[in-house]
Amino acid sequence: MSEPEQGGQEERGGDFRCGTVAIVGRPNVGKSTLMNALIGQKISITSRKAQTTRHRITGIQTTEDTQYIFVDTPGFQTHHAGALNRSLNQAVTSTLADVDVVLFLVEAGRFGPDDEKVLALLPKKKPVLLVANKLDALPGGGHGEKRAKLVLSFLKTMSEQFRFTELMPMSAKSPEHIGQLLAIVREHLPEGDPIYGEYELTDRSERFLAAEIIREKIFRFTGDELPYTSTVVMEKFEQEGNLRRVFASILVERDGHKAMIIGVKGAKLKQISMEARQDMEKLFDPKVYLEIFVKVKSGWADNAAGLRAYGYE
Repeated sequence: MSEPEQGGQEERGGDFRCGTVAIVGRPNVGKSTLMNALIGQKISITSRKAQTTRHRITGIQTTEDTQYIFVDTPGFQTHHAGALNRSLNQAVTSTLADVDVVLFLVEAGRFGPDDEKVLALLPKKKPVLLVANKLDALPGGGHGEKRAKLVLSFLKTMSEQFRFTELMPMSAKSPEHIGQLLAIVREHLPEGDPIYGEYELTDRSERFLAAEIIREKIFRFTGDELPYTSTVVMEKFEQEGNLRRVFASILVERDGHKAMIIGVKGAKLKQISMEARQDMEKLFDPKVYLEIFVKVKSGWADNAAGLRAYGYE
């Protein structure tokens, strides 16, 4: 899953296009959900909590005439200045320098101080598309004359903030809207042969994706504070025939956090493990044997060298 197939290097005739597209926005605006919808597969983990995405995740969608290489970035952090958040923000700014097109994701009808800080980072010499997502969350369910007035007013306000190449109001839940967004993005991609094979979905390894799946379950099944003081380290990832054997450790800051992860009589850790294993089997197809350990590692998120050892850029 991590290496481009040789078939991806074959020359294509006609107007084939291939390029990289960054998805950027404030924390918890729906970037990972949008990317998963654009490629038709869950590659980037999601939750309702901010800072879910901590790494640049590449998702690949290949059609007959286009290869889209989407890069889901961490939400730009504005409230804390620790080593982890500096690492997340560096991932955002470096991505913007490397891509062909930028999707600036906001919630339709909402533009706050955190959105404004991301807006200030947007490149002025690249196509930047405003994606006003979550139309379905507008008053009235996002339908009718009331919605139209709200959307038009919001788009007018946004067009005064930045010279966007395109403005796209949409819902990531709508296949029709996803198709429209792909068509718009294609117009701004350079002509060129595909970089990845036709069936490649991501440049990330199965080992990495397994760790992300576990981290998603921590976000979903624990309290508000705990996910931000925890991370997942893969101890061992082996394949024996059609069985993947996965051994992972959850690092937390304090003994109290360890108790929260484990739960009463191990119930919480069992829930995290069971759902993580089920998601891995959906993604990897064959059976998965999963063991998760919980370890206390104080200060892991405030040590730049340690963050690099745990895979943060």
